[in-house]
Amino acid sequence: MSRMFRTGLVLLGLLSVGDLAGPLLTDGEHPPMSVALIGAALGLVSLVLVVFAWRGARRAVVPLIVLRVLSALSAVPAFFAGDVPAAAVAAAGIIVVLTVAGIALLLVPSKELAGVR
Repeated sequence: MSRMFRTGLVLLGLLSVGDLAGPLLTDGEHPPMSVALIGAALGLVSLVLVVFAWRGARRAVVPLIVLRVLSALSAVPAFFAGDVPAAAVAAAGIIVVLTVAGIALLLVPSKELAGVR
């Protein structure tokens, strides 16, 4: 497992833990409790997939990417709703950027897979 792949897993794992904390951090409106609970469920499953991928199960990577994209997409409405606090919009932006970075790190081919020595 390459260093970049591990870094991507750590980043996506930290985002997953953040999703788990969502229901505890919401005021019920930003994000709505239903969105926070769905995010927590996505975070829990993502965290399990991160552990499987860390242990070498490559088949866990694609579902992990799909779940993290869904989680990031759940933050996008913050950019378009009018009554969202600036801090929540900034947090949503950071989540989206970190998700893209983590996924990119997972998808960079490692030297051993590319046949480079």
